[in-house]
Amino acid sequence: MTDTPPDRLSTNPDSPYFDQDLLQRGVGIRFKGQERRDVEEYSISEGWIRVALGKKMDRHGRPLTIKLTGPVEAWIENPAAGDADE
Repeated sequence: MTDTPPDRLSTNPDSPYFDQDLLQRGVGIRFKGQERRDVEEYSISEGWIRVALGKKMDRHGRPLTIKLTGPVEAWIENPAAGDADE
């Protein structure tokens, strides 16, 4: 695995952009200069993040999200298992 985050990543297991292994390592997100811990999905190239809209749920029991636009930076918080030996 590399320490370069993907262009797009989601925490929803039903999404094609979901990656369990990467999420377990930890992905840090900085949006408009502030570090965010509540990001459900992001796209670096398109410049947006999705965050939960309070405690509101949709009819399927998933949190409602809102899309915020602006500059997005992402990084991997923990090194890959192979990189820890070096």
